Amino acid sequence: MSEVTNITHKPFYFILTGIPGFEALHLWISIPFICLYTISIMGNTTILTVICTEPSLRQPMYLFLSMLALTDLGLTLTTLPTVMQLLWFNIREISFEACFVQFFFLHGFSFMESSVLLAMSFDRYVAICRPLHYASILTNEVIGRIGLTIVCRCVLAVLPSLFLLKRLPFCHSHLLSHSYCLHQDMIHLVCADIRVNSWYGFALVLLIIVLDPLLIVFSYALILKSILNTATWTERLRALNNCLSHMLAVLVLYVPMVGVSMTHRFAKHASPLIHVLMANIYLLAPPVMNPIIYSAKTKQIRQGITRLLLQRKVH
Repeated sequence: MSEVTNITHKPFYFILTGIPGFEALHLWISIPFICLYTISIMGNTTILTVICTEPSLRQPMYLFLSMLALTDLGLTLTTLPTVMQLLWFNIREISFEACFVQFFFLHGFSFMESSVLLAMSFDRYVAICRPLHYASILTNEVIGRIGLTIVCRCVLAVLPSLFLLKRLPFCHSHLLSHSYCLHQDMIHLVCADIRVNSWYGFALVLLIIVLDPLLIVFSYALILKSILNTATWTERLRALNNCLSHMLAVLVLYVPMVGVSMTHRFAKHASPLIHVLMANIYLLAPPVMNPIIYSAKTKQIRQGITRLLLQRKVH
C-alpha cells in the first residue's frame, strides 16, 4: 500500500545536480560561474542605466535593447540562487513548488528573449527598408504594445506546459540532471503517459524555436534585398554594420538553444557532463555576451557608458 502511495503522490522536493564527476571541485568551479553571473548583472544593469539616463537613446532600437537587457537580467537571477548555493554550500534539495516557480521563469525569460530578438529584427527592417516612416511606425505606443504582447505570449506559452507537468505523478528518481529546473529534465522523472506534454512541447518548439528564427531570417532577407539595391558599397556596409550586433545576439541565443534541444532529444545516452555543459552555455551565453556585443558594436552605448563612468568619478 505504501508503494502505491509513493507512486501516486508527487515528491515534496527534487534533488539538483552540480557538475558530474567534479563534485570535489565545486568550490573552484564556482569562481568562473560567479564571474559570469557578475558580468551579466553588471553589464545588463549598465546598459539599462545608460538607456534610462541618456535622453538621446529614447529611440525604438534602444527601447528594444532595454527589453533585451531586462530579459537577460531575469534569466540570470532565475538560475543564480540554485546554482551558487549548490556550488558553494552543496545545498541540493529544492522544494516541489520552488522548482516549478523556477521552471516558469526560466522558460518564460528564455522564450521572451527569442520574442524580443524577433521584435528587434522588425525594428531593423523598418529602419533600413522604410527609413522615412520609421518614427511614425515605431511610436512609443506601438513599442509598448509589442512589449505587452511579448510578455503575454511567453506567459501563455509556458503556463500550459507547467500545469500539464504538475498534474503528473513523479515516481522515478527525484534526481534532476542540472542545478536548476528544466522542463526537458523534469519530464524524464514522470511515470505516467506524457504524450500530451510531448505534443505540446513539440508545438512550442515549432512556435518559438523554429518560427521566430524563420521570421528573423525572412526579415533579414528583405533587409539584404533592400541593401543590395542601395547606391554605394559604403551605404551597404553601414547598413550591415547597423545589423551586426543583432545578428550576433541571434546566434548567441539560437545556437545553444538548438544544441540543448537536440542533445535532449537525440543524445539521451551521452555523458551527463555534455548535457550539463550544453545547458549552462544555453543559459549563460546570451546574458553574458549581449551586453559585451552591444557595448563593443554600438557607438552610442559606448559613449553613454563613458559618460556614466566619468560622472561617477566626479562624484
